[in-house]
Amino acid sequence: MSASETVSVDLVIVGAGPTGLYAAYYAGFRGLSTAVVDSLPETGGQITAMYPEKMIYDVAGFPAVRGRDLVKGLVEQAAQADPTYLLGRKADTLTTVDDELELSLDDGVLVRAGAMLITAGIGEFTPRPLPSGQEWLGQGLVHFVPALDAHAGQDVVVVGGGDSAFDWALALRPIAASVTLVHRRAKFRAAESIVKQARDEGIPIITDAEVTALRGSGPDGTGALAQVDLEIRDGRRMTLPAQAVVAALGFTADLGPIENWGLRIERRSIEVDTTMATARDRVYAAGDVAAYPGKVKLIATGFGEAATAVNNIAVALDPKAKLFPGHSSDA
Repeated sequence: MSASETVSVDLVIVGAGPTGLYAAYYAGFRGLSTAVVDSLPETGGQITAMYPEKMIYDVAGFPAVRGRDLVKGLVEQAAQADPTYLLGRKADTLTTVDDELELSLDDGVLVRAGAMLITAGIGEFTPRPLPSGQEWLGQGLVHFVPALDAHAGQDVVVVGGGDSAFDWALALRPIAASVTLVHRRAKFRAAESIVKQARDEGIPIITDAEVTALRGSGPDGTGALAQVDLEIRDGRRMTLPAQAVVAALGFTADLGPIENWGLRIERRSIEVDTTMATARDRVYAAGDVAAYPGKVKLIATGFGEAATAVNNIAVALDPKAKLFPGHSSDA
């Protein structure tokens, strides 16, 4: 797609996480054409970027479903609506021209739509960097693990003390040559149950330790990643073999340009009414980014909000349309 191209659809969805993907399917069910925009290069939002291998237990109809499998199913479901995906692009400016929304993307593509649904989750998130060794990013140092098999047979060091750090350590343990978890404090942010599980499974945990350097296999420290240097708080130094380092140190998030679109925003959440409409005409929000009294942030909640938003969008675009179109089983 060229930078000067214009995409015209009934509905533009900003955010390709679970809520956005389900909204794309449901929009197709309502006969609406859609474009789905996301700054990440793949669909799935936080699930794909942060915990594709983690089991999810609170999605209706699935006693347990792996993150990547849930995303795969949502993409297959959305395919029925033939959405246009605009991935790896950031939503920039939003204007209204002749009763139509015009969304400019950071690569110059213009999306014209009758309405917009924002399903941006927590917004654009940036991993917190590892203070020492960030120059190895993409060369052995990673923040997320999209594919566990990429680390088969490797010595892996996971840095961090939250749930994600322990999740990666437990997930990698069966396939890696070794997994060691390093944390700069003696206390963890992770749940006690997952810390106990890691200890019970024999994962070495080094606390009160800081990573001081990542080094390669060459005599001058270059070449493929080979080791991690640590400094323990009591003054000891330690070196661990490592062909991969997972820096699970959390992330920062913000809504970026969305904050300049004339919406009511409080604590990185967009205020909506019972139809999921925002303060701006023809702009709706659903999923974790949407806020209203009593809101519970669950994937399941987002699915329901997406359906509510799309049905009300259908009426906003065509006042003769019915709010409730009937059940899909009647189609």
